[in-house]
Amino acid sequence: MSQLDVNSTCSADPDKALQDIADYVTDVEIDSERALSTARYCLMDTLACGFQALEYPACTRLLGPVVPGATMPGGSRVPGTSYE
Repeated sequence: MSQLDVNSTCSADPDKALQDIADYVTDVEIDSERALSTARYCLMDTLACGFQALEYPACTRLLGPVVPGATMPGGSRVPGTSYE
């Protein structure tokens, strides 16, 4: 079982459930075309729902930095926005 890398700012080791998920994602090879196709459709549906949510102010006000004007260069991208 591989160990999940945690940086020095973490106060505790990840719990077993999180470690099991990380191990599955990194170690299990999926060879089922049906499973891959289902995962692909789930990803497309998730992105489509997110893009549609961008049309609603109640959703978009939850996006962006907590501190106005703050940026996170090299951070995760928020699809459909300029946020990173």
